Amino acid sequence: MNTSNFGTRSLKLPDTYEWVRLGYVARLQSGLTVDAKRDVTGDVVTRPYLRVANVQAGSLNLESVTEITVPRGVARRSTLRRGDVLMTEGGDLDKLGRGTVWQGELEGCLHQNHIFAVRPDPQRLSGRFLAYLTQSLYGRHYFESTGTRTTNLASTNSSKIQDFPLPLPPLGEQHRIADFLDAATARIGQLVSKFDRQRSLVSEREKAALPLTVGGALLGGGRIETSVPWFPAAHPEARMLPLVRVLQLQRGLDLSENQRRPGDVAVFTTAGPSGWHDTAIAGAPGVVIGRYGSVGNVHWADQPYWPHNTTLYVKNFEGNNERYCYHLLRALPYEMEQAKAAVPGVNRNDLHKQLVPLVPRKLQQHASRQADELAEWRIATQSRIDRAQKLLNERRQALITAAVTGQFDVTTASGRNVTEGVTV
Repeated sequence: MNTSNFGTRSLKLPDTYEWVRLGYVARLQSGLTVDAKRDVTGDVVTRPYLRVANVQAGSLNLESVTEITVPRGVARRSTLRRGDVLMTEGGDLDKLGRGTVWQGELEGCLHQNHIFAVRPDPQRLSGRFLAYLTQSLYGRHYFESTGTRTTNLASTNSSKIQDFPLPLPPLGEQHRIADFLDAATARIGQLVSKFDRQRSLVSEREKAALPLTVGGALLGGGRIETSVPWFPAAHPEARMLPLVRVLQLQRGLDLSENQRRPGDVAVFTTAGPSGWHDTAIAGAPGVVIGRYGSVGNVHWADQPYWPHNTTLYVKNFEGNNERYCYHLLRALPYEMEQAKAAVPGVNRNDLHKQLVPLVPRKLQQHASRQADELAEWRIATQSRIDRAQKLLNERRQALITAAVTGQFDVTTASGRNVTEGVTV
């Protein structure tokens, strides 16, 4: 996102607007600090409390809300009120200061100290208008340019939030802008949801067709063999190859993005923790599947790699070629197990017991070509959906930016089709 053109000096506001520091038209409430040593005896209360993960840009994720027990006085100072604008203190740079309005979704809810509750003066500032302003390109420019950056995270603070310069129209116009954006962004959100559904249907269609494509005519039952690496120490002579971890499988396997220096790569011994023998480097081409937290993510590796011990390297399918094996694994309803931490995982022993079809080589090649065509169709279709969703998100932010900075009159724009021209 390029926000460099949205500073206060570059904005030309209508005559009815004024520049106002946020701290002049709102009060900032800090949240509570989670302290395991806090005394929770006596006059205490148990309340739900919000964390940074619960606060999205323009919405809340309340699927997982933790409760906390604190003294009643502490709770009183950190209780959210209807109309508060929630703004996050830290995280990824593009998430700093993201705002959404609290509508009293949970009775007596508290908030963590990494979330600020901005309480607008109802005579000067609309909370809904402020939330949209934080989501605009102008708001993103302010928080991204003033945020403090570290290696992996960024943060803001109460002073920077209070210093946020607001391009502020009269209160009645703020309400009209918020009403317009509520309706316009809702229409965009509906279309995004339809695209999400289309994306899922494309995957479901491919999966439904895969068993018919790769099943072929059975000659008998073969078994799957896998390798789980075990690496006790780094080796200075190790080859510089990608190290494939389970998190990488969840993003999609791109071996070009995870190169390692030779001294950082571990060498896998032949004696693993359970006594089985493993290869140090997975062959290419070949198949890799995540053991935990990545169930169903089967990937094709077109170059050698170092398998991490959270992955399985499929090294043999008894007479079936590698590409056919790849599609077969994607189609097999193999058994799953629950890991100790309740993370879904592949049961390696059950996978070894799974019988797989043995088919003539010509049928394997034919089935692989059909499955490849299905995969190409899925990738191309989902790519078009992704582009359409990206365009919609860009249009949403551009619309918000133009509306909150007075670049058009929302009273004459109410009938516009904000999703016109966005198709797959």
